[in-house]
Amino acid sequence: MTLTEINFDGIVGPSHNYAGLSLGNIASASHKGDPSYPRDAALQGVAKMRGNLERLGVQGFLLPLPRPNHALAERLAYDGTEAPALRAAPWSASSMWTANAATVSPAPDTKDGKCHLTVANLVTMLHRAQEWPDTLRQLELAFSDAAHFAVHGPVPVTFGDEGAANHMRLCEGHGSEGVEVFVYGRPGGRFPARQHEQASRLIARAHGLDPDKCVFIEQNPAAIEAGAFHNDVVSVANERVLFTHEEAFADREGAYDAIRAAFPALEVVEVPSSAVSLGEAIRTYLFNAQLLTLPSGEMVLIVPTECRESESVWGWCEQMMASNGPIREVIPVDVRQSMANGGGPACLRLRVVCDPATVDPRFLLDEAKADTLESFIGDTWPEQIDPGDLWSETLTKSVVAAREALLGALDLRDLI
Repeated sequence: MTLTEINFDGIVGPSHNYAGLSLGNIASASHKGDPSYPRDAALQGVAKMRGNLERLGVQGFLLPLPRPNHALAERLAYDGTEAPALRAAPWSASSMWTANAATVSPAPDTKDGKCHLTVANLVTMLHRAQEWPDTLRQLELAFSDAAHFAVHGPVPVTFGDEGAANHMRLCEGHGSEGVEVFVYGRPGGRFPARQHEQASRLIARAHGLDPDKCVFIEQNPAAIEAGAFHNDVVSVANERVLFTHEEAFADREGAYDAIRAAFPALEVVEVPSSAVSLGEAIRTYLFNAQLLTLPSGEMVLIVPTECRESESVWGWCEQMMASNGPIREVIPVDVRQSMANGGGPACLRLRVVCDPATVDPRFLLDEAKADTLESFIGDTWPEQIDPGDLWSETLTKSVVAAREALLGALDLRDLI
């Protein structure tokens, strides 16, 4: 069995809109009420997937969830007169950010030798708490080979869990045994700390991880206050490399020491605050990037185009590329529609280390499927959604029909 890392990107749904529902997500809040462009957003996502398919030779995807969620609207007793957040929640397309779909422990790390996935409960935010049942259906379908995968339901709602956005893995190679790093927040600040320590510890136990190969680290409260609502806004790991901002963790040196104790080969690439401020790192999503190992063995960093447009960020990237460090190239990609709602390249993908042959092939991208996605999105996704459009009969029918047409084209109508 050949293990490789597969990035499963979320296809941006036809209900993509800017309602500003995510407290602590500054980008989302700053674009609240703006017109959104679902067609452009989804096509930008497909273009990113095409690029990584070409670079890596393998790419997966997950489908938009059914929207509007009439069951949620019923539970909210929605009658058209409630607060805007309640009106918009059943329309949320935030499942596109599959880094929040689940926490994944590859087979080399687990006691039973299976890849374990625990769907995230996302209970901190109403618009996201509705996602897990439909996400779980997709995970159970995509990873249904019980000889190689174990898919778990969510941890109890007492403990907030936001999935892989607060989880990192360090290893010599994706197919070798790794050290799993769980980052949690402390409650009580200006913005909610979405990842609970006990949720992370519960997942580590459920996945059968070696306690000596698990590290639990507190996120810097100042980073959360600044808008780093998930750890992947201020740090990302790949194989032996931790790419991180100086202010990512509550105890910077303690965090590095704890990881090195479990993984001595750790190589830290730290961006100092003097070079890139915490605020600028969050604004440009420098760390909400995909850090990839190419077949050649070189590492590349896939960043939002906003990084290229920032003098301090791009200046630091150029210095890094000119050095003899492990990250050899920085590649900007256009995901502006997602960025405006608070999600960069890393938010859009869930990393799963497995043998591609064990995954339901309907969830794996090839050029023909990419063509199909672009064709259906271009023909059926709304070009623009204004805040007042939500719950209109025309938009409702359009969004439902667009998703169902795409599921039919991909032979995934069992998700309708």
